[in-house]
Amino acid sequence: MISVDNVAVEFNGGTLFSDITFNINEKDKIALMGKNGAGKSTLLKIIAGADKPTRGKISAPNDAVIAYLPQHLLTQDDSTVFEEASKAFSVVLDMKKEMDELNHQLETRTDYESDAYMNIIERVSELSEKYYSVEEVNYDAEVEKTLLGMGFTRADFTRSTSEFSGGWRMRIELCKILLQNPDLILLDEPTNHLDIESIQWLEDFLMNNAKAVIVISHDRAFVDTITNRTIELTMGRIYDYKVNYTQYQQLRKERQEQQQKQYNDQQKMIADTQEFIDRFKGTYSKTLQVQSRVKMLEKLDIVEVDEVDSSALSLKFPPAPRSGNYPVIIENVSKSYGDHLIFKDVSITIERGQKVAFVGRNGEGKSTLVKAIMSEIEFEGDLKLGHNSMIGYFAQNQASLLDEDLTVFQTIDNIAVGDVRTKIKDILGAFMFRGEQINKKVKVLSGGEKTRLAMVKLLLEPVNLLILDEPTNHLDLKTKDILKDALRAFEGTIILISHDRDFLEGLATKVFEFGNKRVKEHFEDITGFLRNKKMENLREIERKGK
Repeated sequence: MISVDNVAVEFNGGTLFSDITFNINEKDKIALMGKNGAGKSTLLKIIAGADKPTRGKISAPNDAVIAYLPQHLLTQDDSTVFEEASKAFSVVLDMKKEMDELNHQLETRTDYESDAYMNIIERVSELSEKYYSVEEVNYDAEVEKTLLGMGFTRADFTRSTSEFSGGWRMRIELCKILLQNPDLILLDEPTNHLDIESIQWLEDFLMNNAKAVIVISHDRAFVDTITNRTIELTMGRIYDYKVNYTQYQQLRKERQEQQQKQYNDQQKMIADTQEFIDRFKGTYSKTLQVQSRVKMLEKLDIVEVDEVDSSALSLKFPPAPRSGNYPVIIENVSKSYGDHLIFKDVSITIERGQKVAFVGRNGEGKSTLVKAIMSEIEFEGDLKLGHNSMIGYFAQNQASLLDEDLTVFQTIDNIAVGDVRTKIKDILGAFMFRGEQINKKVKVLSGGEKTRLAMVKLLLEPVNLLILDEPTNHLDLKTKDILKDALRAFEGTIILISHDRDFLEGLATKVFEFGNKRVKEHFEDITGFLRNKKMENLREIERKGK
């Protein structure tokens, strides 16, 4: 069992949370919920040992293995896929390497009676006890089996990790976690960079193979599928529910209704008491009663109602200037990286006002084709943008491109021109940046807050061709819905890359399916596309595509 004991985090004179206490038991699958900025990622880092709390501690058995998958991958690009996955066994392999070096010293040294020689013997003995207590494993075979299970081919094993998209790099990290067989897995927004096939694999693994899990995710279906316990972090404290996400939502609603009733009753009692005090404070015969009531009010613990994130994100794109009839015309476009073919002879025509979805497994070329449209890469074939096409581009890593040393206000002030400069606070307020929040530095924002700020930047200039590559990553459920409504109302043309079927439903009117080095055009929305392929969801497309 791992325990979180009276953990608190304070900074800049404020308190993020305090006195957080709960136990994590084997087979607990915990969803850590709360609004953006509540401190969920901070708490996860503290449990992982990546951050230290202001007060309190994390207690775990000495041999407990805690594996942490952060929101933003830190994978270096100096390894092959196989080498990177093998790092899961680095502790054991380092022990073996040290034992071999020490045994070699014992064979070659002759100072048998010295303290140094005895120290080497003691160290070898200590290492041997640890090393041989670990179950004997063919490490290379385990790495190979796990990588193949995650969709890599043997040809991928020797490729550099730098050649892979974010989703595939995330799979490498997940392979490392799986190979460690940890006692606790901590996942911060694990589905953001995963294609739907990978999400399906992750769900199966977490439900059937993992021990304890804590996950932060805005993916409603994913959280509902895997969790059996929900911990909500709100207003600096936690509520612990032994139920999954859907049941938690109902219990949370009941809790807040009860709190509101208690608050209303208490406020009425305070008003009645204050009225009595004001009425009789000069009356001699009532002096004791008045004093008694004054003392009671001074000692009263005020009932707090946990905040409901009721802030509305009023998202509206500027009017789209009129473009030509065909903003994007692609004819026989092919792209390779060295000998690795991404796609061949792709031909696509997108009409003005269309909202189209690019779907398919990671690595099939969706983001690559967008980069070709943006003239960010070279390619073979013809690609033309129509008359007066003005592109607004939201990249998958858009939030990470923000200058972390600027404040929220400075980020927008630096690019705002004309009348917009007088309305920066209003614009930021519409995106839930209010009061002191506009003076926060970008580096302290949560993933969701950074994504919202990057979206504000996109909105400041009128465009007629929106290209959005996984725009819902890090967005909470309510903000996703509001963004979707704004995109529905947008008068220009939209290209959407997304693995989120709920987000695409009712938004994209045509689907381009990427797979097998080709792109196939489907003249229907996402629902019709799935129905005609006799599939329930996008996960099946990707499994069959594989």
